[in-house]
Amino acid sequence: MAKEITSRTEDYSQWYLDIVKKAGLADNSPVRGCMIIKPNGYALWENMRDALDRMFKDTGHVNVYFPLLIPKSFLSKEAAHVEGFAKECAVVTHYRLKNDPDGHGVIVDPEAKLEEELIIRPTSETIIWDTYRNWINSYRDLPLLYNQWANVMRWEMRTRPFLRTAEFLWQEGHTAHATAEEAIAETRQMLDVYADFAENWMAMPVVKGVKTPNERFAGAEDTYCIEALMQDGKALQAGTSHFLGQNFARAFDVKFLNKDNKEELVWATSWGVSTRLIGGLIMTHSDDDGLVLPPKLAPTQVVIVPIPKPSPEITEAADKISKLLRGMGIRVKVDNDETKRPGFKFAEYEMLGIPVRIGIGARDLAAGKVEVARRDTKEKMSVDTEGVAEYIKNLLDDIQQNLFNRAKAYRESMTTKVDNFDDFQKVLEEKGGFILAHWDGTGETEDKIKELTKATIRCIPLDSVEEDGKCVLTGALSKRRVLFARAY
Repeated sequence: MAKEITSRTEDYSQWYLDIVKKAGLADNSPVRGCMIIKPNGYALWENMRDALDRMFKDTGHVNVYFPLLIPKSFLSKEAAHVEGFAKECAVVTHYRLKNDPDGHGVIVDPEAKLEEELIIRPTSETIIWDTYRNWINSYRDLPLLYNQWANVMRWEMRTRPFLRTAEFLWQEGHTAHATAEEAIAETRQMLDVYADFAENWMAMPVVKGVKTPNERFAGAEDTYCIEALMQDGKALQAGTSHFLGQNFARAFDVKFLNKDNKEELVWATSWGVSTRLIGGLIMTHSDDDGLVLPPKLAPTQVVIVPIPKPSPEITEAADKISKLLRGMGIRVKVDNDETKRPGFKFAEYEMLGIPVRIGIGARDLAAGKVEVARRDTKEKMSVDTEGVAEYIKNLLDDIQQNLFNRAKAYRESMTTKVDNFDDFQKVLEEKGGFILAHWDGTGETEDKIKELTKATIRCIPLDSVEEDGKCVLTGALSKRRVLFARAY
């Protein structure tokens, strides 16, 4: 199976597409730019969704659902927002089909034109804030801490499964607050939730930062983000959290009476992550033999394979071990399929990225042993059957930590400080990765660097310290380094 995967060094883009296909994560759709998420991919998304949902609820949020279709007039109310999304919107103009009089299937009924066109949501701020106007009257109604799990449509021209598709699954939080301080605290809190999830569930190290004005979400006062580094040296924006100020409250006339009985505009946030995280997971950990998954998110954490095929003794041992593992909350599969040879199964489960494989053969079993193989390092161990369940439990924790440590070490090796534009260009071309460099703070310089190098400012890191320096392009004075990279 691994021979069917293009190597990362030969063609990284094709390697990624091969992993998506061979690991059964997604398939092409009849609709250009959309994808069909297959059972393996959707099980991975479910585990991500469930973990994040618990984290949201632990921070006081509850789930709601808003309509897929948004009146076109809503998008006209917040100028920056409509400008940011206008070119990506899919528009519904009619509400009915009819049989073609010429007998060629169906056609759009010209008599069924909508009075006002509807937009398939690219994001839900507008319809949500139109609704919040009816839900918020007093400070007693605040805060609203709402999240929705949904799909959205953004008409992308250049697509790649999970990383950039016209339709994708995501969550979008939309909160309303009485003060700017509360809204900013909410924005930062959710950024921390995303970083926690990325690092402790996905084993994907991230840099927390704030976007430059050029890179902010359309309609936001500030956009915070987490940025990860993929194995090809490109950055991936893995999540964003936006402080919207009072822009949407002003646009949709959402006001409340404060404790002094005075009318004020509400303060807002929005935040979201999407199925793009699956793309990030693939590109952070996987290798030329297939998918590599962190145990916390792997749909199947352990697979037990009888060698060479099931027998009463082997089946009994496999069932006993699987029962012990399930009792520990570990997701385990016993493969009793007699139509496939063990070698084929090993390659298949390696391709699927299952973190741990247990092989049970008659000879090992007679010696009170089983063979345990870990996906991340390919290491194989002979383990006593009596203590194997506890051993596996600890091994899964070790694999989770090892994947994070490995990804972090790679990121650190691929992060370079530069102080002049020649070095900036040289590092980009010869090494890639994150570049920490001084910037003069102007949008013009930011645009010029992007034009010359295709590198963008990923963020201004939140942990950056003041440091006198000169902009790599203009030589103007600068107080701190920002994070540059080429990105997905």
